[in-house]
Parts: sequence; C-alpha cells; structure tokens
Amino acid sequence: MKKYILLFSLLTLLGCQDYGKLTVVTDLPNTLKEVSGTEITRNSDLIWMLNDSGNKPHLYGLSYSGKIDNELKIQAKNHDWEDLTSDKEGNLYIGDFGNNDSKRQNLAILKVNHQDLMSKSEIEIERIRFSYPEQTKFPAKKKNRFFDSESLFYWNNSLYIFTKSRVKNHYGKTSLYKIPAEKGNYKAEFISTFKNDCNDISCWITSAAISPDGKKVVLLTSKSVLLFTNFKGDDFLSGTFKKLPLEHTSQKESITFKDENTLYISDEKAHGAGGFLYELKLN
Repeated sequence: MKKYILLFSLLTLLGCQDYGKLTVVTDLPNTLKEVSGTEITRNSDLIWMLNDSGNKPHLYGLSYSGKIDNELKIQAKNHDWEDLTSDKEGNLYIGDFGNNDSKRQNLAILKVNHQDLMSKSEIEIERIRFSYPEQTKFPAKKKNRFFDSESLFYWNNSLYIFTKSRVKNHYGKTSLYKIPAEKGNYKAEFISTFKNDCNDISCWITSAAISPDGKKVVLLTSKSVLLFTNFKGDDFLSGTFKKLPLEHTSQKESITFKDENTLYISDEKAHGAGGFLYELKLN
C-alpha cells in the first residue's frame, strides 16, 4: 500500500506545474516545438508563429485554441529565423538574423505582404539586408561576439533590432540598432546599449515587442520580462526600467503585445518542459 501511495504522490507532484506569474493560454502543436517568433497582426484573426533554424521556411497561423489554421511556405531559406513583427497594414517581418558564431554576412529581415497571408501558394518576400557597422571580421573574435540577435519590432517605418551577446560575463548586454523597413541593403544605425544586471545565459535577450501605442517596450529572457517606459524618442533603452520576474524558467523565445497591458509569451518544448503560449498581465 505504501508503495502505491508513494507512486501516486510522485505522479501528482509531476502533474503540478508552476508557471509563476504566467497563465497558460494553450499548448502548442508539435510542429512548433522550436517556436522562435510570435505576432498578432491587423487584418488577421490568427496568431502567427515561426520556428528557428533547422526547420522549414514556413509561417504558421494559429487559432486561439492552438490549432494551426494556416501554413504558409515562404520563398526563402530559414538560415536562422528568430523573431516576428508586423506593421500597421498587417505586413509581417521575419528576422533572419540569428548569428551564433558571428560569421554571417547575409543578415536580413524578410517582409511578407499582408495580402499573401491567406495564400495557398509559395509566398514571395521582399528582402531587407543589413550589417552591423562595428563588425569588421567574420567571424568576430570571441571577445567581440556581440552580433547575434533574436529580437525585433517595427515602429514608425523602421525596424529595431536588439542584439544578443555571446561574450562570457557579458550575456546581459544588448545593443539597439535601427534600419528602414523597406527593401534595400543597409548599415544598421546604432542607438544605445543596455546591460541587464546578470551575466549567465538566462540573461540572453530572446525577443522584443512594443505596445500598440508605442509607450511600452519589453525584452524577454528565459525567466523575466524587461519593461521600458518614458523613453526619449526611439532610444527605447532609455527612460524608466523595471524587471518583471516570471517565477518560471524555460526556453522562452518570443513575446508580443495582445493589447496595451497584456503580453503573449511562448517557449520552446525542451527537456520535457515548455511548448506553451502564455499570457502575462502588466500591472
């Protein structure tokens, strides 16, 4: 009897998952076990998602119950897709700028026209190419590998990129860059740098989003949301900063605003955990 009681207690413990301040909206289909970008757009009732490198160059439109209602094949290679954003017309932008080893010279953001989001054929894109003016060696030396990125959002006809540091003891550092949101080849404009107050890999910046009214910016890590308000112009890393601990650690890879005070966050399915779309209320 004691053996069965112990087994029941263990199963009950394993079944009780603590998501801290996050509320689970839905679990994600296995097709999206490596989800890396999440976005809500105008002119669409779906939640759009993508997977990162090593996966098909597809966009997935999910219902709020977690069902894939639309799957779009993009006419571009998934070198290392990392984040997803949209503009006021409902066009989507795919950040193909994952750069783990700081050796890529084909960094790009891919624009998907909103009229194509319900298409059944392969989707053509506009390619917005860019480079970091500070990077002169490919690959950069290990002490200078600040040129990876997993974070992107659109604001006022520009695209804003937040870097992810690969330098030991500087994992909490991110730099903000800006490029035009139109086809071309650009040197990214450096705006500013922010240093999170921790240095392990849980500090990596893995996604970014701006509120619909442009007054709040959030950056995501595996265990917290970094909230910026009262910033000056488009220096989104200036102004008032607040760290929001999530009381839950997982491989969180994407964040977007549902409305002015509500966030959607998703994580990869890894090591028997994750694979969910969550909601977080901003007080």
